[in-house]
Amino acid sequence: MKYSESLKKNKDFQYIYRKGKSYANKYLVMYVLENGTSQNRLGISVSKKVGNSIVRHRLTRLSYRLQEERFRCGLDIIVIARIGAKGKDYKDIVGAMLHLGHLHKIIDEG
Repeated sequence: MKYSESLKKNKDFQYIYRKGKSYANKYLVMYVLENGTSQNRLGISVSKKVGNSIVRHRLTRLSYRLQEERFRCGLDIIVIARIGAKGKDYKDIVGAMLHLGHLHKIIDEG
């Protein structure tokens, strides 16, 4: 089982925003950058407009953790929830996350 670390430092977020590649859909924006390790690092950014902190982080973190096995290793991933994600259920967020993973070509098909 994989386990991703959390991205917490602002300088890490800023570096990935500058150097990483981004794709977006109506619920999420995803930035991805190779990190040169065998582990993924996940950062989550959600505006207060989307909901309180429990609501904001629960869906995004849960949707990634339950799909983590499908993502390639060695990546820094930042997921930003857009205001369109407000009130959406788990299935919608997972679908949006997997859609962005396919656009980035970071989902292992197998």
